[in-house]
Amino acid sequence: MKIAAVSEDGRTVAQHFGRAPYYVVVAVEEGLVVDRETRSKASHRDFAGGTDPGPGAKHRAMTDVIGDCAALLAGGMGSGAFASLRAAGIEPVLTDEIDIDTAAARYALGDLPNLADRVHQGRGEHHHGTYGDG
Repeated sequence: MKIAAVSEDGRTVAQHFGRAPYYVVVAVEEGLVVDRETRSKASHRDFAGGTDPGPGAKHRAMTDVIGDCAALLAGGMGSGAFASLRAAGIEPVLTDEIDIDTAAARYALGDLPNLADRVHQGRGEHHHGTYGDG
């Protein structure tokens, strides 16, 4: 099973989906991470200035690169990104587990709670967690 996580450093789950510059994609088999790769991810910074393509196009640009993954792990995200991931067949999982390998293994084993209350609505509302900016 392939699971993606948003990350700023390649090791930890980023607090905010839209701001993270990378995806870390791990393959998990029998509860163990057996492969990992880092993929570039479009972020809010990529869409600053110029013509605004709209939220749907932005979210597609952020999700197309992980279309082969079953789930996306993040500390928090907006409702538009959450809905776009679901529409793409990717389960958005919001977590306070910061280690990517641990979070992915727990997800694969069905042992990672989805903290869906971390979805924020509309523009300007961000979740500020305990381990980073949101």
